[in-house]
Amino acid sequence: MKATDVMVANVATVGQNASVQEIANVLLANRISAVPVVNERDELVGMVSEGDLIRRVESPFEVQRSWWLEQLLERTPVTSNIKPTTGKAADIMSPRVVTATPETSIREIAALLEKNGIKRVPIVRNKKVLGIVSRANLVQALASALKEVKASTATSNAMVREEIMARLDAESWSRFLPFNVIVHDGRVELWGVVDSETTKKAINIVAEGTLGVRSINNNIMVRPYGATTVPGNQQAERAAQPANPN
Repeated sequence: MKATDVMVANVATVGQNASVQEIANVLLANRISAVPVVNERDELVGMVSEGDLIRRVESPFEVQRSWWLEQLLERTPVTSNIKPTTGKAADIMSPRVVTATPETSIREIAALLEKNGIKRVPIVRNKKVLGIVSRANLVQALASALKEVKASTATSNAMVREEIMARLDAESWSRFLPFNVIVHDGRVELWGVVDSETTKKAINIVAEGTLGVRSINNNIMVRPYGATTVPGNQQAERAAQPANPN
């Protein structure tokens, strides 16, 4: 899976001359914690995060992001200890930005996030921002991948079981036999009751010849001698016999 498969496109950006208030507005409006800074050619030149804004405000207190931004935007009264800063994006941005390309694997992106202690990576081609991949996007991708694997496994199990059942149903000797087939990750469990070891072996042979079967656990019980005969066992005995070369 690559960056292009998980990235958020249509990324909000700000220009180099964007004011602190404009940057705060973009962060709040888009519910993001950082925004790419681009020049007049829409080329990436830096990033401004909520941390960059907070460091530009004079206050001895640490508070929630939204509260800081509200103060910067003067949507609530500004206390004597807090003063909105002046300046532009170019003055407060981080010019060194860790980036990736659309073809970068999510494994590589995860390594970049970990190595650099960052929360997001802009996806860039020819210096233009195409999207952003955050830690949250990687978690979402992982969750989706696990669901796909589970769904694929469930489908494969069902297909193998149906194939085994169809092959057994095609044998006249097995149509009335009380048995069941359970498949999990290619491992087949055979259950039921038959009249002879030969019939048990015949069912095993049919299952072994089915594509997708990795192993077989034959739990079929052989009915004690003298009990009521299970229909179809005589034909099964013939099916389990090796072919006559003559």
